[in-house]
This record gives sequence, C-alpha cells and structure tokens, in this order.
Amino acid sequence: MRPFTPMGMAAFKLVSAGAAALCGFPPADRLAGAPIMAEAGQRVFLDITPAVRSRAGRMILPRMLAVGEARAGVIFQQVAQDPRLSVTSTSMLPLIRTAMRAAGRVGAPERVALALARPRAALAFTRRLGDKLEARLAISPDATAEQRLDHAERVLRGTFPTILSIMPIAIAGYAGLGLAGKLSGAKGEQLQAVLRSLPNNPTTEMDLELWHLAREIAADPEAAGQFRSARVSELADAYERGELRAQRAVAGFLSRYGHRGVAEIDLGMPRWSDEPAHILGVLANYLRLDNEDLAPDAMFARGAQEAERAVRTIVAMAAAKGRRRGRLAAFALRRTRMFAGLRELPKYYAVEVLAAVRRSMRVVGEELVAKDVLDSADDVYFLDLRETRQALTGGSLRELVAGRRAAYEQEVRRRHVPRMLLSDGTEPEALAVRAEAGEGGLTGTPASAGTVTGTARVVLDPTGAHLEPGEILVAPSTDPGWTPLFLTAGGLVMEMGGSMSHGAVVAREYGIPAVVGVADATHVIVTGATITVDGSGGIVSVAG
Repeated sequence: MRPFTPMGMAAFKLVSAGAAALCGFPPADRLAGAPIMAEAGQRVFLDITPAVRSRAGRMILPRMLAVGEARAGVIFQQVAQDPRLSVTSTSMLPLIRTAMRAAGRVGAPERVALALARPRAALAFTRRLGDKLEARLAISPDATAEQRLDHAERVLRGTFPTILSIMPIAIAGYAGLGLAGKLSGAKGEQLQAVLRSLPNNPTTEMDLELWHLAREIAADPEAAGQFRSARVSELADAYERGELRAQRAVAGFLSRYGHRGVAEIDLGMPRWSDEPAHILGVLANYLRLDNEDLAPDAMFARGAQEAERAVRTIVAMAAAKGRRRGRLAAFALRRTRMFAGLRELPKYYAVEVLAAVRRSMRVVGEELVAKDVLDSADDVYFLDLRETRQALTGGSLRELVAGRRAAYEQEVRRRHVPRMLLSDGTEPEALAVRAEAGEGGLTGTPASAGTVTGTARVVLDPTGAHLEPGEILVAPSTDPGWTPLFLTAGGLVMEMGGSMSHGAVVAREYGIPAVVGVADATHVIVTGATITVDGSGGIVSVAG
C-alpha cells in the first residue's frame, strides 16, 4: 500500500465525504473527510471499531474482507476475540437502513431492473454516464486559480456517487453467476471459466489496444529497431522531442488512456501522459514475444471460447435438473458475460476525474510559481486543497514542500505496512497465514485456477519493470496500472488481496494461475527462483 501525496490525500478525503453523505452521514467539514477515516504514515486507514463491536459488522465485514483482502480478514477475526471490543450493538436495523438509503441514492433497484430486462439499454446507460462525466469535468482554459479550486472540490465531492450507479449493473452480472451455480451445482473452476475474457472491461480493452500498438510497431522495421536497440529513457526522450518512430501511434494511445498510471487513485501521482516511459518500456517488452500462440489477442480469443464452452456445460448441468432451470441458468450467464466486466468501469471513470483535477491543479501550481510561492508547478501536489487556496495570497511554501517530499520518499521506501493497528499504535499479529504446505510452500487465497511452474520476477514498482514472457509476477499488490505486465506473465503471486481483488479478477479473465494474500511473498521469493503456482489450491511452492 503506497503512501498518498498530500494533494492525493486531500482528494481522497473529499471523495470519502461524498461517500459518507451518500450513506446519510455527511461530515461537518468535507475537507476533513468521512469520520471513519484516519491517516497514518501518509496512508488511509478506516476505523472499524463500530463494525467489530456490532453483530452486523461481525457478520458482514469478515465476508467482505475474505474476497477483498483475505489476510486482513484473519486479523479481524483475531481482534474480535479481544474482550475490550465486545459486542455492544446487536440490532441489524441501522445497517439495513444505511444500505437501503445508499442503494436508493445510486438508483440500484432501477439499474438492476434495467440490466435484467433491457441489457443493451443498461450498457448504453454506462456510456451516457461517461459522456456526462466528460462534460462535468470541462473547465474554461481562462478559469482563475480560485475557480479551478472551486471546480475541483465540487467535482471530487459530487461526482463519485454518480459513478457508483454503474456498480448495481456489474453486481447483477456476478449475481447471475452465483444463481447459475445454485441451479446447476457447478462450482470453483467451472464457474471461474465463465469469467474468462469478459467483454465491456475497459482495462482489458486498454491492454489489448496496447498489444495491437506493439504489433503495429513490430510491422515497421525502423520503429521496431528503435524500440529494440534504445533504452527506455532514450525512448522517452525521443517521444518528448517528437522523434519516436511510432510517435503518432503512441500519442494516439496516450490520448485515450494517458489518464491512467501506477497508484492512479492518488491525484498527486504522474499519469502515463505525464511520464510515458512505463508504457514505452511495456511496448519494448511486448516486442520480445514472438510465439503467436502466446500472443495476448490469441489467448483472449481462446479464453472467450473456453468461457462459452463453460456456459454451455453449466446450462446443460442445470437443464439436467429441469428444463426451466436450464433456461434460467442460460439467462443468468448471458447477463454475467455482458455485465461482469463492468466492475472496472467505475474505477476507470474515477481515474478520469482525478486526472482532470490533477491537470487543473498543475495550472494552479504554475500560478503559484509565478507568485514565487513554489519552485515548481508539481510542488502543488505536496499541498492540500486548503493550503493551496491560502497560498494564492502569497508567502513562500518551499520549506513545507521540501519537508513533505522528504517524508513522502521515506514512506515510499517502507516495506512493511500494517494492515491493522490498534488505537495505542500496536499491530495485532495475524494468525498463521503461512500454513505448513510442504517443503518450501507458501499458502494464500486461490484466485485463478491452473498450475504453472516458471521463473519468479519480484516487482515492487511496475514503472520500468521488465518481465520476460512466461515469468511469474510476484508483487505486493496490483492496480490497473500494473495490468500491461499481465499480458506476458505466466502466473501471479500477490501479498495482498482476496478472490475479488483487482489482481485476482484480472488473472481469471486472462487465464493466468494466481494465488493472492501470500504473506511476505516479495521477501521470501527472490527473482530468478523457480516456483510453482497452484491457483486452485492456493499454494506457491519454491524450489529449493
């Protein structure tokens, strides 16, 4: 879990204020964020004390953690045994009221009904939402710094609840998968196969477009030669000078996807359009893949065929128990294939919002440089929104920025980040996550079925990372900024995450064996080691 820049933290707090208001708990000070938020080590923590002390929380939160962050779920169960945190609230009504209020405000009943009855209209709704979002983000080039700050706060506070109205449609897709499993008796790998190569997933579409760009470069001998012979830094310099052989094609990709980046939920982090070196390095790596059977587009096509076969198998299993069951299973799985990929769309739109606000704040930073408040326009990302507004009246903030940069860089280097802290600052010990699994074995959460043996590549930061085709990616966690590496990876091992975390979901869609929630994986496994990933059993074996 990376630290946030001060501007990124300020944006996150505003977003959380909007989420709290959605649930009926608007904070008194929106810039301070939702009341359950706490900041430590420039990272966001949530106060889960009310959940630990309520019957509803103890029922629901462990299940949520199991699919999103399995190791944290183990810690939760341990903390719940502490007599100081005994249950004080036994009623389920507050949770039910909050859930119904939030569902009503994002239009969940209407969205689910639309997804079930008029699926194409539901997809059209998601596209219209993107068009409305683009219009909402527009701001005049002549806007003053004050107007830009007002616009940023308004967008950050109010846009995200609107984006969340997509989630009921995606959830309807996953609910269809669960229903089909109940009707047919299918489990595990059979159901996972339905999620291979899902359509309507903007992250998958982005990755495949990047692959097609690599193929375009490979077809041009001069462009391919430049990518194969130059260092990534040299490619980046050539792009900045407008001298890259594939300049127009790369610029076209960045015009559509340049708002994305590593740690992209932090408004203060550079986007690919700001620093294209990462994407240029990925393209250079793709040119090394010369096995057409392993080409991502071919693998995606095979994955779609496997998914259709899985659908037919599950429908036949349901039909064997009754014709109506078969028809209902077929209906449910059609919705799954159509809508499950939309789970990535809210994040995609959210990152567009953050990128637009980031660009606007850089203009404010340029004005502060002109006022002799900052040395560089990018220094503005080491102020929060309130400080930025105050800085417009003048007065140097160079020392403040320098101190925050140093503190941020120190936190970036921190390897161990507690998943849970008690109020006295102590870190509860997780239960034995590394269970005995034989010699050299590590255990975690099964995330994507299949078994693969290959060479491990430990990557702590994907920027500039090099992954040979077929190598097994070992990482602390991943977000969409990492996924270009997935196209050539033979498997995935992550320290964080659960069965529905980003890395797990993308690995299933790409058909990559994966185990997540593996304690200390990036410490225990070293680059070059031969490891076996059992994505069905949740075991990673290290050859010794």
